[in-house]
Amino acid sequence: MSITWILSANRSCASLFESNWPGNLMRRLQDISHPEGRLQNSEINTDKPGHVFDSVGQARHSTSPKQEPTEHIARQFAINLAELLNKGRIDHAYDGLILIAEPKFLGVLRASLDKNTLSLITQTVNKELVDIKEADLAKYLN
Repeated sequence: MSITWILSANRSCASLFESNWPGNLMRRLQDISHPEGRLQNSEINTDKPGHVFDSVGQARHSTSPKQEPTEHIARQFAINLAELLNKGRIDHAYDGLILIAEPKFLGVLRASLDKNTLSLITQTVNKELVDIKEADLAKYLN
C-alpha cells in the first residue's frame, strides 16, 4: 500500500494529512499555525524603502521594495512547509504528495520544494481548503 501526504495550506496555516490514497483511510497528521500570515503590509514593522536621486536634476523618489512584506512572510512559511515535506520524503514517510492551496500560495509553495519532492506530487488543487475535515477531503481529490 502506498502512503500519500496531503498538504492543505494558505499563508497563515496548514494541515497535513496522510492517506492510503486512493483509498478510504485518511488521518490528520498535524496542523501548523502561522499567524503572521494574516498581517497586512501596514501592520508589518519593516524599514521604509530607500530614496534615490535622479542622475540629472534634483528630483528624489522612493525605491520600491522587490517584495512586499506580506509576500516575504508567505514565502518564509512556504519554505518551512517545504522543509517539512522534504524531510518526510527523505525519511520515506510517504510515496506521493498532493498539494492544496489557493493559486498564488500554491505557486510559492511549489517554488520552495526541491526537485526530488516536486517529483512526488501526484495532484494539485487550486482551492483554499485549510479548514476541511478528513471526511470531506476526498471529494476534492482525483
